[in-house]
Amino acid sequence: MLPLAVRTTLSDGTVVGLERPALLVALPVAVVLLALLVRYRATGTASTRSRRLLLASRVVVATLIVVAAAGPFTVVTMETQGDPTVSLLVDRSDSTAVSPDVAESLATAIEDEGVPVTTSTIAQGTDSRIGDGVAANLRENGSVVVLSDGQVTGGGSLTETAEFARSLNATISTVRTEPTRTERYVSLAGPSKASVGVESRFLVQVNGVQTDAPVEVTVSVDGEEVTTERLDDGTGSVPVSYTFEETGSHEITAEIGGSDVYPINDEALKTVRVVEQPRVLYVSRGNYSMQSYLTQLYDVETAQSVPENLDPYYAVVIQNVAADDLGEVDELQRFVIDGGGLLMVGGPNSFENGGYANSSVAATLPVTFGESAPGSARIVMLVDVSGSAGEGMRIQKAIALDALSQLDDENTVGVVGFNYQAYGVVQPEPLSDNRDTVEDRIRRLQAGGATNIANGLRGAEEMLGGQRGTIILVSDGGDTESRSAVVANTLGRQDIRVIAVGAGRNVNEGVLRRIAEESGGNYFRADETERLRLLFGGGSRQFQGDGLTIVDSGNFITSGVTLESNPGRVNDVSMRPGANFLVAAPDGTPAVASWRYGLGRVATITTYGPDGGLDGLLQQPDSLLVTKSVNYAIGDPERKASGVTDVADTRVGEPTTVIYRGDAPPSDTDLPFTAVDEGVYRAQVTPTSVGFKGVAGATYAANYPAEYAGFGTSSALTDAVRATGGRQFERGQAAAIADFARQQATRIRDVRQTWDWAFLLAGLLLFVTEVVVRRLQVYNGRTRSESGLP
Repeated sequence: MLPLAVRTTLSDGTVVGLERPALLVALPVAVVLLALLVRYRATGTASTRSRRLLLASRVVVATLIVVAAAGPFTVVTMETQGDPTVSLLVDRSDSTAVSPDVAESLATAIEDEGVPVTTSTIAQGTDSRIGDGVAANLRENGSVVVLSDGQVTGGGSLTETAEFARSLNATISTVRTEPTRTERYVSLAGPSKASVGVESRFLVQVNGVQTDAPVEVTVSVDGEEVTTERLDDGTGSVPVSYTFEETGSHEITAEIGGSDVYPINDEALKTVRVVEQPRVLYVSRGNYSMQSYLTQLYDVETAQSVPENLDPYYAVVIQNVAADDLGEVDELQRFVIDGGGLLMVGGPNSFENGGYANSSVAATLPVTFGESAPGSARIVMLVDVSGSAGEGMRIQKAIALDALSQLDDENTVGVVGFNYQAYGVVQPEPLSDNRDTVEDRIRRLQAGGATNIANGLRGAEEMLGGQRGTIILVSDGGDTESRSAVVANTLGRQDIRVIAVGAGRNVNEGVLRRIAEESGGNYFRADETERLRLLFGGGSRQFQGDGLTIVDSGNFITSGVTLESNPGRVNDVSMRPGANFLVAAPDGTPAVASWRYGLGRVATITTYGPDGGLDGLLQQPDSLLVTKSVNYAIGDPERKASGVTDVADTRVGEPTTVIYRGDAPPSDTDLPFTAVDEGVYRAQVTPTSVGFKGVAGATYAANYPAEYAGFGTSSALTDAVRATGGRQFERGQAAAIADFARQQATRIRDVRQTWDWAFLLAGLLLFVTEVVVRRLQVYNGRTRSESGLP
């Protein structure tokens, strides 16, 4: 675990700090021991003045040794010189064929300006490992110019490459590539599984470059045309609804007309496995419209209480039933633990008013009953002060202060700043005692250095001192995803969740969402910090909304959901630790929550209307929330089946995993299946051509390679340029590129110097000098004491 470093900035800009400040606690112990030793060894043989001088000398030596052990360092801004040169990295992959090839002429023009050019190819054909290619050509304090569209199809991401460049104090610049040829590509999105007789929705998307002419989109299911639409603007989307009437694998094709550079990406393929409607048990003692709603989507059986045998069902939905009327609660608990699903819908006779607190069903639910005390948490605010914050540091400070304002005074809050390492800023104390101090220290934060969110998370973990708590990460996410996600996962297993708040000019939401998800936390955008009141507001800072508020939009249940209705009432419940707070009522009470219980899934909807039903939640667009809550509880609609193969759609050259459930692996295939669980076997297959493929009795789609699924300059490449301090040039700016190379040859960089050796050397010299002086005292006859003290 990383120790928290401390640092301060002098008036000339020099940063002075200690890597391991905790070791300074050894200094008073050393002083006491030295005082006792000198008093014991020199009493009666030396004068009081001599003993004091000896003690002072030894204290100084001990101080120098302890400070050296604490790791003193400085960071000084220095100017370095070098010879101007241009490293031109050229992307020759197929996606760049829509733009003119200017690499050779550009290199010649730059050399005509008096700056030598080294040209390297970093991508060819369908292999666009641009991030890896750029990283391989980066040098410390160096600069590269990339001639590419930034469409990465494999290897490291450009975000990771930018982080690596910052660690080397290197810059990435680009030359803008303007497409001059027409190229379109089509994609098809939608569910991979569907139920017989239930309408499924799909979305066909057409994108490309130089697409002024209209284009026709044709969608077919199992070879029969379903719809044809014309996109007058040349690009756009086509929504398609279809109801499957037969079980099994079905093939969907979306095709566009017209001529362009690559015909391979004019057709998108998708498979849908259609299954019988999953059987759901609906338990209620009232006459609610939810029963008819569920019947439209699932194979529903009804009951007034939970029966003795739940094995036939995938999920149980209970609406407004009191604990005494639930029936076989122990069977319900066993059902969920063994992998079944439960959706508990509230009402006036449910949850707190239904006596759930005194029933064993309470342990199954993600909510508890009665008022909670959300304002008494242990929180570490982890603020990104790295160089990637840069100009956006003021934004990040403002967001951090805004997040702080949402927290109740009873929360215990500390602050850690981080760049490539963590710095303790404020030790944890109740906000009632240190709110002003926390605000002041956040305002004083300064940006600089590379980014390492993983080290920042470890520093926040240390500040929590091994106790469970919450880390509020305020960052632009400019970091490699892998290391930080691994640390976040470890924190989650220690009951430390990370709430990530995206703040800055160029926020990498993918990295921050992954960190939050791995730890069991939430991701909020900068304009969503008020939702922290829901989690940490406490009684004195109540959240007040106008309707239902989605707290976590990244969860399966809430993703893509829009809420317009407000049933108006809500059960008196509060969140259980470890559960997912998904939707809040106007007063901040959890309206929708979920969690895993044993092998099963449990969700609760505690908001209801005057009649005890779900009111407008069963009307579009709100009804999607109810549908996804039930689907979450159901899980895999084929988990009870045997002899079934699952295989996801993929692209040419990209492997896909084949899962088979049965007593033994299938015998009609040459794939090497491996047992991964009882009755579950897994293998991998990689298609070499486009089309629908069969494997172990299942069908999957092999779409065109990813190289043909993106054209034009990617935003990731633009972000990498900004993050590293590079520039974006036009094709005719050879002179500007040469001038930039001359500027980059003289670089200003932060040089970090450790000084532990200097303190150790000073301590050694002082000790030797003192010993020599005492020996000279004896030699000159000024003392007869063996110690040399007069």
